[in-house]
Amino acid sequence: MINIINKLAILWDFDGVILDSMPVREYGFKKVLEKYPTREVNLLLDFHKVNGGLSRYVKFRYFFKEIRKEDVSEEKLSNLAKSYSDIMRKKLVSKNNLILETINFIKENKSNFNMHIVSGSDNNELNFLCDKLIISQYFKSIEGSPTPKIELVRSLIKRYGYAPENICLIGDSMNDFEAANLNSIDFYGYNNPDLKNLNAVYIKSFT
Repeated sequence: MINIINKLAILWDFDGVILDSMPVREYGFKKVLEKYPTREVNLLLDFHKVNGGLSRYVKFRYFFKEIRKEDVSEEKLSNLAKSYSDIMRKKLVSKNNLILETINFIKENKSNFNMHIVSGSDNNELNFLCDKLIISQYFKSIEGSPTPKIELVRSLIKRYGYAPENICLIGDSMNDFEAANLNSIDFYGYNNPDLKNLNAVYIKSFT
């Protein structure tokens, strides 16, 4: 299926790879920004779809700075992010949201690889969801934003002493590809046909 047998560790993106969360994520942005014009919110959703690996903090800042062309305080960004996270904690805890072929692969190979999650999702929310979904035990570490994914990967490689050629990142966005590429590790695309155009391996299915 994929040339992964020679790897020591797998770094997993979360949204769209382990959890089918896109509809809920989109609902969350619409809900917390419901007082703003629909056209502007839709522009944010377009940005969100293309940049799935970026944190919500970056996306909310983009909404005000680039779409609305106005300054926004860190306090306001923090409040929006908290409201968004409250929705996610309620809506994403169902195991029905898990991508079963990915979870089955992880369970079947938990003894064959060191596995880590590196995500654009809020770190506290991410760990909360993994605990509620009862999947935390499969990963040596679970880390999210506001630290950018590129830095999360770089720090993880250093902390665990991995040689770049011995690890890979599996993700569904260009941000994941860039995080892998800039850290000189292999990238495997998944669950996003647009990634087939990259000079990278594409996983059609874990089954």
